[in-house]
This record gives sequence, C-alpha cells and structure tokens, in this order.
Amino acid sequence: MASVEDEIRARIQPVGEVCLQGDECGSAAAPTETASSGPRSGSEVYDAVCMACHTTGAAGAPKIGDTAAWAPRIDKGLETLVSHAINGFNAMPAKGGCANCPDEEIQAGVEYLVEQSQ
Repeated sequence: MASVEDEIRARIQPVGEVCLQGDECGSAAAPTETASSGPRSGSEVYDAVCMACHTTGAAGAPKIGDTAAWAPRIDKGLETLVSHAINGFNAMPAKGGCANCPDEEIQAGVEYLVEQSQ
C-alpha cells in the first residue's frame, strides 16, 4: 500500500521534460501540423471567424438571417461586401480579425452570410 507521501509525489511529478538542441533525448517528436486539404467552406469560416459578431450583433454587426439589416448591404453587391470583409469596414477588423485566413475563405464566409440572410 502506497503511503500518503508516495501518492502526493505521484500527483505532482513532472508531466514532461525539456530537451535542448544537441542533447540526446530520444526519438519521439511532437506531431507536426499538416496542411489543410483545401479551403474551408463558407459555413466553416462563419463558425470559426464570423459568428462571434454576426450571431450576437456585437459592435453593430448585422445578425445572420436578419433580412432587413442585410438587404441594403446586399444591394451594394457581393464584390463590395467581400472587399469590406477583407479590408475591414466600420467596427469590423480586416478579415474579421483572422489575419491568416486566405481571401478565398473570407469570400466563402461572406457568400454564406448572404445566402442565409436573403
């Protein structure tokens, strides 16, 4: 039977080790992130980037599905909406704050928002 001290030592033992370049630390390496198989769909972009503001209306963002709020924006044309999303407009930061999102994904997100808001 383990003593209380042994149980405490087991709970607080280190969960890992630091290995410096040049040290012999074994052969296991951290998994590397693999590249995406392609651009995300509009709904995936919306869920990851746009939904925080366009579901709640934060900072005056038009809510998804609010046809009255979206109609005048949609009338400006998809090209204008995509440009505003990529470059930022009013309180919305460029690319909705997703600096590493490719333009094609942002466009897909805009197209999704428009489809859901007509």
